[in-house]
Amino acid sequence: MSKTIMWFRKDLRLDDNTAFDKMIENSEDTDELICLFQLNPLQFLENSYNQDAFFSSLFTFYEHAKKHNIAIHFLYGNIKENFTVLKKTFQDWDTVYFNQDERGFGRQRDQEMTVFFEEHQIQVYSYQDSHLHGVEEIKKPTGENYKVFTPYFRKWLTMPKRPYQRATKLNRSFAKLTHPLFSEGENQFKQIIKKIDLPFDYECGETVAEEYLTEFIKHHLHNYQKGRDYPFSDQTSKLSRFLRTGELSIRKVWHALNAEPDSDGRQTFISELCWRDFYNMIYFENPKQKTQEIKDQYRQLQWSYNQPFFERWKNGQTGYPIVDAGMRQLNQTGWMHNRLRMIVASFLTKDLMIDWRMGEKYFQQKLIDYDAASNIGGWQWAASTGTDAVPYFRIFNPTTQGEKFDPYGEFIRQFIPELKNVPNKYIHEPNKMPVDIQKSSGVSLGDDYPTPIVDHSKIRSEILAFFKESSI
Repeated sequence: MSKTIMWFRKDLRLDDNTAFDKMIENSEDTDELICLFQLNPLQFLENSYNQDAFFSSLFTFYEHAKKHNIAIHFLYGNIKENFTVLKKTFQDWDTVYFNQDERGFGRQRDQEMTVFFEEHQIQVYSYQDSHLHGVEEIKKPTGENYKVFTPYFRKWLTMPKRPYQRATKLNRSFAKLTHPLFSEGENQFKQIIKKIDLPFDYECGETVAEEYLTEFIKHHLHNYQKGRDYPFSDQTSKLSRFLRTGELSIRKVWHALNAEPDSDGRQTFISELCWRDFYNMIYFENPKQKTQEIKDQYRQLQWSYNQPFFERWKNGQTGYPIVDAGMRQLNQTGWMHNRLRMIVASFLTKDLMIDWRMGEKYFQQKLIDYDAASNIGGWQWAASTGTDAVPYFRIFNPTTQGEKFDPYGEFIRQFIPELKNVPNKYIHEPNKMPVDIQKSSGVSLGDDYPTPIVDHSKIRSEILAFFKESSI
């Protein structure tokens, strides 16, 4: 009898989990199957919605697995030290299964640990599980990776997708081991769970993820192309947070889409799934992109680090209602509508000319659906420094964006209650309200709500000069 380990990470589900399914499929009846999760303090981001949400999902998975008689064992600390002690303790441990992380910290960890396992005569079985296509699957005819989304998307559409596999019948028994290493890990996990303090309801788990998928497909998919840009009606899928934790299989999403008749909404949502793969590939190709502009000609940009302006942006006090409503939604709910993510990112980088890295880091702290590849990719897109970036001269006008996507100010009033009585005529430009309208609306500009932090009408010439001078 030998011991086989399933190492869970960002794949918190039993349904259509490639490594987990392969472990059950390949193991002998006499093998002892051990499921574990390694808690690495190097990856912690304490006092953040990001971390609290992830560990809420992990706890839900832990309880869900327990109902299926699967014990999740926890390790805590230095990853190599943990696994060294584990191998010394269980010398008959000879196989490990896990789903790969293809970029960033996770990729480096996986590469180092694969070497470690092989040095200790532990057979490694690892799989690409988190995306419809891995980082090296979509190539140009020359063998090079794509740098622009549209041709990547055309090729991506032609590539066959792996089918969704329903949950493996759990007709195997799983080990429940006692060891000081596991006891320490479980104690640390319980301490982390006790510290979770999300100021909003956070639904999580495989069952909830499937309900969100069903609800979106049934009620919002076919109107997605038209409805996705309007934050008040909010017809987005809300699946991103389940995909980032692996509570929902991306192949299950694809399977559900393929069961639906074609529509503009369906095609648009498919392109969003492709963007997810594209940004994953871009991070793999540009491993320094979290701290360095992808376009080397813009690595010398002299960004501003105006802390008072940055604080006003973070707190939704810029004087531009659609920007402020978006930031307040983020601060209050841990989530922000995708259209608003583009608007607030453009405002920070193009109107305030503040370093995009500061915004990306703030999103990392606040977002419950934070995915490094997509978040960094989106910020570099907005800052016009990424491989498939918006041209630097394309600047979102926060006023016209608000007028177009929140025409009656419903979303603005939802998150900026001090503007709730402002007439529609002024809801996107409250700074233009005459004093008598301010009084009748119950809002005093400069006191109850700020005047604009910058004059957007003057920004275009400044940003053109900024990019031109900084990239010479």
